[in-house]
Amino acid sequence: MAYSVFISIKKTKVPFSLTLFSIAKKSSLFSTLCNKNHHQTSTSTTPPVAKKVPFTVSAHGVTWNDPYRWMNKTNDPDFINYLQQENSYAENFMKDTEEMQKVLFPEMISRMPSKISTPPELWGPWLYYQYIPEGKEFPVLCRKLAAESKGWMKSVSNYVIGVSKKEQVLLDWNEIAERYGYVHVGTCRVSPDHNYLAYTVDVTGSEQFVLQIKELRNDRVLPTLEVEGVVSLEWAQDSCTFFYTLSDQNQRPYRVHCVKLGSDSVHDVPLFVENDSSFCVDIASTKDGKFITVNSNSRTSSEVYVINAANLQTGIQRFCKRVSGVQYFLEHHHGFFYVLTNSHNVGEESPSSGEYYLARCPVENLQSICLQNIIVPSGDIFIQDMDMFNEHLVLFLNKEGSSSICSVDMRTIINCEEQMKIDELNPWFFPLPSDMCAITPGSNHDFTRSVYRAVVSSPVMPDVIVDYDMSRRMFSVIHQEEVIDVSHDTKCHSNNEERSRNELLGIPLKKERYIQINEVQRWSDFAEIYSCEEKEVISHDGARIPITILFSRKAHKKDQSPGILHGYGAYGEVLDKSWCGDRLSLLDRGWLIAFADVRGGGGPDPSWHKSGSGMSKLNSINDFISCGEYLVSEGYVHKHQLGAIGVSAGSLLVAAAINMHPELFRAAILK
Repeated sequence: MAYSVFISIKKTKVPFSLTLFSIAKKSSLFSTLCNKNHHQTSTSTTPPVAKKVPFTVSAHGVTWNDPYRWMNKTNDPDFINYLQQENSYAENFMKDTEEMQKVLFPEMISRMPSKISTPPELWGPWLYYQYIPEGKEFPVLCRKLAAESKGWMKSVSNYVIGVSKKEQVLLDWNEIAERYGYVHVGTCRVSPDHNYLAYTVDVTGSEQFVLQIKELRNDRVLPTLEVEGVVSLEWAQDSCTFFYTLSDQNQRPYRVHCVKLGSDSVHDVPLFVENDSSFCVDIASTKDGKFITVNSNSRTSSEVYVINAANLQTGIQRFCKRVSGVQYFLEHHHGFFYVLTNSHNVGEESPSSGEYYLARCPVENLQSICLQNIIVPSGDIFIQDMDMFNEHLVLFLNKEGSSSICSVDMRTIINCEEQMKIDELNPWFFPLPSDMCAITPGSNHDFTRSVYRAVVSSPVMPDVIVDYDMSRRMFSVIHQEEVIDVSHDTKCHSNNEERSRNELLGIPLKKERYIQINEVQRWSDFAEIYSCEEKEVISHDGARIPITILFSRKAHKKDQSPGILHGYGAYGEVLDKSWCGDRLSLLDRGWLIAFADVRGGGGPDPSWHKSGSGMSKLNSINDFISCGEYLVSEGYVHKHQLGAIGVSAGSLLVAAAINMHPELFRAAILK
């Protein structure tokens, strides 16, 4: 099987996200250019005014004037000059904060551990891992033969990986950055036989990624297979043939190509083309590596094609005809395709509930519309995703409004003759230290393993990497994020499997490892120092909106503290509330940080997203405003010191809230 990436490293937030080879430092060419030149522009106390150039735009039967259309020509000298003026104005506007910036920035930097690495992950005969070399900015992907690394993983103290003669460096981001001045690695795939590494890299900042194939036995990049505009890729089982997607001029992946190593040229004839511009194409491998899936997805609909990864001569076959509002996600297990879908009956139009079911069909009946329903949602438990192993099925659930993960014995699924509810399958819900914790999947590429790796985190608990043994129904803590340079009066408590809270982990010392994991099973957090509360806010129409409130038990002052309210509210995504060490600098100074889970994002059931999207988007905005008003009225935040943060689609939420209630928010960050 062509596995992707393991666990990612981020130097600004210690590393334990989901995908190993997806790490890359991104930078903005505009920011770089402007930072180099902005001192040439005199500082100003008034905001710069951009020029207006008449331009008429028409779409969907509506015509309007867009006087700033000229800004899409990013190499226009007037545009660069305008950005320089904006940077100069911002610097002058923030001048009275320079001394505070000089305090906060090194304080945040000092909390980063000097060595950052990921726990090794066994795949075949190799242990794969990543680390950022001391003094460097980017990660290095490495591996060692597992047989030569006995005793490596006995404790976390042995886990930080040093340089060894037997260590093989597969990809060094630092070398690429030093050669080109910029690096962004998009995706990586190691071939099933572990002899090749396929990866995509952008060295210009254009977000156009070039495919490269590296032969690992002799550390050589194959020169004849460089393709520009590649987004995703997968290997066939022969480790010589691979598939990749190409993007169009709008950077939409829309074509699938197939290449065999040793061929004279890249095939020009695509295997699949998606002509509908509202759909993007992605390719993936089933967990057992036996099939490649070509997935053409819009925001609401999907269409799936499959390729036999061991017998490419069979070509590409469509699973089911595209239906508006219906989504399909396929896995394979011993001759059956397991299908996660929101359509209770295949082919039905636009299902209204949004609930997902697990169904299956024999491989030979791929194009039949007859699916056998296996697992159906029940009560307050909703299926969100799945992961499949030889002996276990892992289900990602929304249970009573909170995310959880459980495993089910595959023998129960295989022998299932009638549809069942989740609680009838004897599921094992992965233990968590508290209800406030979020759990996200780790790497888990080995189809034959019975251990599932996950990342557990909360606003008051640094990220913990946990291995859940699904056969024995036990778990072990593999690694927890380091927190260093914490004030001397900050203490940390731990929970073992009985959630004991009476065992302190020592006194924090500057630039010393603070959280340590030994052979005693424990979860370490800062709940005794920082309060994390979950409340409900009544919105304009009576809906109860969850809000998570984080503050220092010592520094926060009722009715006096400044605060920041985070919001997102889009695409059914749950707002990220995981641990972030940078927040300590604000919390220790009395700040309050809150997270509003408004409608439109993830919620207690699938209707939560629909009730805050499309024509109902105003619900999201009113929810956010209600949460801000709650923080002020309940004395959590001073009435004149509340700010807001929105990232990506969350910026629409925050901007609209400011326009509707400008007196409520005194500052905003729109990213």
